[in-house]
Amino acid sequence: MARLEGKVAVITGGAGGMGKVHAKLFVDEGAKVVIADLGASDGKKTADELGDQAVFIELDVTDESNWTKLIEETENKFGPINILVNNAGIVVSKSIEDTSLEDFRKTSMINQDGVFLGMKHVLSSMKKADNGSIVNISSISGMVGSANTSAYIASKFAVRGLTKAAAVEFAPHGIRVNSVHPGTIRTPMTEQEDVREMVKELEQKIPLKRMAEPQEISNLVLYLASDESSYSTGTEFVADGGLIQQM
Repeated sequence: MARLEGKVAVITGGAGGMGKVHAKLFVDEGAKVVIADLGASDGKKTADELGDQAVFIELDVTDESNWTKLIEETENKFGPINILVNNAGIVVSKSIEDTSLEDFRKTSMINQDGVFLGMKHVLSSMKKADNGSIVNISSISGMVGSANTSAYIASKFAVRGLTKAAAVEFAPHGIRVNSVHPGTIRTPMTEQEDVREMVKELEQKIPLKRMAEPQEISNLVLYLASDESSYSTGTEFVADGGLIQQM
């Protein structure tokens, strides 16, 4: 039997990049998947590619009313939600001196507030399902410091803390909450012009001497979403080719 057979999953930032890879793998493993993203064109295209087991629902992760609507539409389409992957995120590569308060707040709103709102609003649906797994995509930047990404680091440390708080709070309902901490992954975000040089430098420091492919992170996310990880909650799962050992 497929590893996610009969489960309903919501993946934020699922229209492209790493989120799209998660979505494809989840569909392949039997889940019904909601691709939640602001990019309507890409989101609809991805849902069409994945077939009847996937649907696109437009979502601004920072808008509470959007979350309420998404939960309602998902339940009407597929039933109660079993899996939430909080994948949406942005990165700003600037020194603290050059980071504006607007930069900092925007990063926090998407990377941190979006995770909080997702967990808050999915809880009622997971209670109906009588089980659940929430996978919050953090980063090794949520575990160690580095220069020129202060807003991103602050938000990813916050995701790590939110994960632990929710894991304890949601456990009585049979809902698990874990965080995934990828290193350098080959995605559109790591190929942005403003971070390209930093990524090249990091790649040289990775003990495995290469960036991760998105599928390698998706395999870990799949494990946490599935019942195979039934006794894991409140835990950080690092996938970085050993990079954190060098920092």
